[in-house]
Amino acid sequence: MPESTASQVSSFSTTFTPAHLKFINAKLEKLSPEKIIEWAMISLPGLIQTTAFGPTGLVILDMINRIHIDQQSAANVHPTPASSSASEDESDDNDDGHFKKAGYNTQRHPVPLIFIDTLYHFQETLDLAQQVQDHYNIPLKVYKPLNCETTAEFESQYGQQLWETDDLSYDYLVKVEPGRRAYQELNAQAVISGRRRSQKGDRAHLDILEIESGTGLLKLNPLATWSFQQVWTYLRAYQVPFNALLDQGYRSIGDWHSTKPATNPDDERSGRWEGKQKTECGLHVDYFKMRAEFQATQKKKQALLASRDAAAAATPASTPATVVVQA
Repeated sequence: MPESTASQVSSFSTTFTPAHLKFINAKLEKLSPEKIIEWAMISLPGLIQTTAFGPTGLVILDMINRIHIDQQSAANVHPTPASSSASEDESDDNDDGHFKKAGYNTQRHPVPLIFIDTLYHFQETLDLAQQVQDHYNIPLKVYKPLNCETTAEFESQYGQQLWETDDLSYDYLVKVEPGRRAYQELNAQAVISGRRRSQKGDRAHLDILEIESGTGLLKLNPLATWSFQQVWTYLRAYQVPFNALLDQGYRSIGDWHSTKPATNPDDERSGRWEGKQKTECGLHVDYFKMRAEFQATQKKKQALLASRDAAAAATPASTPATVVVQA
């Protein structure tokens, strides 16, 4: 993240001392997720939502939409039709070609919706992204790995199956860097996430409101106290579109190469990163530490390549064998 962005984020979050944060979380713990989201929409500037269209993210999206409709009704204001901003939408570089072209309209949907397209999502996830846009008539800001529009372009630069050969670099390139680019371009100061305590691992002791170390970015987890069953009940009750893979035993859905149906009914993330000591993809870890590790890894790779090139240049070409022909 550029320094200017980090300082911009920190300038707001520094108003929350540890005592303030503890007090606010104590109050938020007593509120319903809808009330938490409503509070955030009023109180937190630069608020955005990031989602990979998992069950919890979809519940949050639906709640935001319902809160906004109620607010518009209370104010007797009708949302602006999508077509009113069509001319502006056509030039938006961050709207991906896979998805419906639509511009962000604060009267229509008050919280920008961000999707990190890693280029390795299931087709079902990409289909759901379009379905959600159509269902709610909202825009979607899509961010991909830098200078890569397709899987082929990414692999031409970084090789195939990078998640196997250099998992840290993979996470940084396809998730962390695009996410930080989104935060910078949208002047994000607070991000709504779909993490819950019942997902266990590093999430077991989540606060509802957190401050990210180093960047000062505020992270809101409005469904932190909910179980998967509560999420599933909401999806069904309000007919929220959801990923077709959920009907095939999947619970936590990421990239196709590192996601399987849940193997443990008591751990919904048990289908992620099978065989690896890993519980997070990088979006929810120390950004500056991860960036430093990525840069160090890249330097080592460059040094190794330079060493190999130098060794190859210093090795004389083999002399063809002389064949003696006797008369």
